[in-house]
Amino acid sequence: MGRLPNKQKQNPKLIQREMSDGRASLWLEYYLGRSESPVYDDDGNHVVYESGAMKGKLKYKVQHLRKKEALNLYVWVHPRSAQERQQNKNTIALAEKIRFEKEQEMLEDRKGYRLKREKESNFLRYFRQHRDNEAFTLPVRRSYKYSLTRFIEYLELTPQFSKYKDVLPMDAVTPDMVLGFTNYLRKKCTGEGPRKNYHWFKKVLADAVDEELIKKNPCRGIRIVYDTNIMLKEILTPKEINTLAAFRYDGEHREVQRAFIFCCFTGLRYCDVSELTFANVDYESMVMRFNQKKSAGRSAHAAVVMPLNDELIKLIGQPKDDDNRTTIRDSILTNSERELYLCRQKESWVITSLCPMSIQRHGRVTRINARQTAISH
Repeated sequence: MGRLPNKQKQNPKLIQREMSDGRASLWLEYYLGRSESPVYDDDGNHVVYESGAMKGKLKYKVQHLRKKEALNLYVWVHPRSAQERQQNKNTIALAEKIRFEKEQEMLEDRKGYRLKREKESNFLRYFRQHRDNEAFTLPVRRSYKYSLTRFIEYLELTPQFSKYKDVLPMDAVTPDMVLGFTNYLRKKCTGEGPRKNYHWFKKVLADAVDEELIKKNPCRGIRIVYDTNIMLKEILTPKEINTLAAFRYDGEHREVQRAFIFCCFTGLRYCDVSELTFANVDYESMVMRFNQKKSAGRSAHAAVVMPLNDELIKLIGQPKDDDNRTTIRDSILTNSERELYLCRQKESWVITSLCPMSIQRHGRVTRINARQTAISH
């Protein structure tokens, strides 16, 4: 029969019951204390011990209270092979882990302590753990970083909560604080900034509630509502796209221009465009296949199949040799160099919009209206 740990002071204890099929089921037996009831004689008098060590003392009937819980785990009573013996060993180890966890729960309920790591008490430090957690992708960690920065700014600028700028106890995160933070985001951020910063803030609080660090979610009922039909991002006009495509200056980077115009037509992120190779392009069926870098590994929609037209094929060009692994972009510039190119367009009054590199992705209406733009590379 599987050998169980023989420790009398364990509560609960691990026990086993033999079954008819040659196995034994494992159970937990809890000792819940005892009850005493007085013993009376026929005349109704309390019985007294007449001899022994208890002589002269009142007699009580003691009943021990126990409870049993089935684990739905089984071991072989008489293992006949090394495989069955190893199976017994693994099953008993698992049962012992469950028993230990149940014991800690009882200690926590009865004596107020638990033999495990202390729970996080500082919400800001808990927020930073999300920001620095390498289990998340880099874009997710950046989102946590921006949301944390805004929240600390809010605490510093609010006299009522400025004392919490370094250490914020979990129980000090109240609905009033959350409501004030949403109002601050509406004033401080533009476009989808308020909604996105609040989204990641709520995720941290939801995790804290799941880990029982906070009893009640203070975000409940507090939302940042926005109209999905309103264009929140600034976009380029069709005229600006045409002008941008034709603009020339000394020391220009045509690769940046081609990449930017390509993104205006397709809505791709620059991080995806910069890693495209000719192998991603099927010239016969005029489609392009790639995985989005930002959502790869965490979204079912990371893989994209995009139809191409003649203008896009012209922008992509043809491989210079037979190696389809060649990157479509001949030179990949740094972020500062790309932004410098776009600033030149702004300084020369070629375009009137604010022009970060991400503006091409959000102008879907502009891209549709600009299909007739003639671009050569």
